Amino acid sequence: MRVGLNVQRLRREQNISQEELAHRAGINRGYMGKIENAKYAASLDMVEKIATAFGVDPVELLTPRG
Repeated sequence: MRVGLNVQRLRREQNISQEELAHRAGINRGYMGKIENAKYAASLDMVEKIATAFGVDPVELLTPRG
């Protein structure tokens, strides 16, 4: 769930769509939506791909935000 919330936050901060993020990360947009909505858990490999697409360290997606 934490990863999904951080993905949503970063995506909104960077003003990009789920489709654009999925394209940058090289994954399916539907899968990206399920990660954001905590329907699927993201593997560490997937976390790394998403972090790279955002241009952030993977820890950014795993760390709780206040």
